[in-house]
Amino acid sequence: MNHQNYLDAAASHCERRGSKLTALRRQVLELVLGQPGVVKAYHILAELQKERAAAAPPTVYRALDFLVEHGLLHKVDALNGFIVCEHFDCQHEGMILVCEQCGKVLELDATASLQALREASRAAGFSLSPQNLVLTGQCRACTV
Repeated sequence: MNHQNYLDAAASHCERRGSKLTALRRQVLELVLGQPGVVKAYHILAELQKERAAAAPPTVYRALDFLVEHGLLHKVDALNGFIVCEHFDCQHEGMILVCEQCGKVLELDATASLQALREASRAAGFSLSPQNLVLTGQCRACTV
């Protein structure tokens, strides 16, 4: 899906949920879409300040929180950043593959893969929280 189609679909998705993809939220989403791989909040802030000099960290974090809450972005805690979710409002646990060479990120549904870990944890008397597993390595293009 190209960026314009994604943004239009994201706006419709928000409307169906009774929310609005405001101009600022759309701009933040567009900035994340424009970056390959994991995007850090301070990078988004720096880019946003080029057009909106008064943009402050709380502004960016509120927009990012909204986009995560509405399933448009994933927060990748292990990398302290954000990636675009291509399946709006997905209800799966993700496996996020990050290329160490070029930074490309690929998200896969890891629900079934994590089930064995969840069962082993349960047998040990431990309850796992929902996970987004981050794995690093090399993408196909960088392996060649």
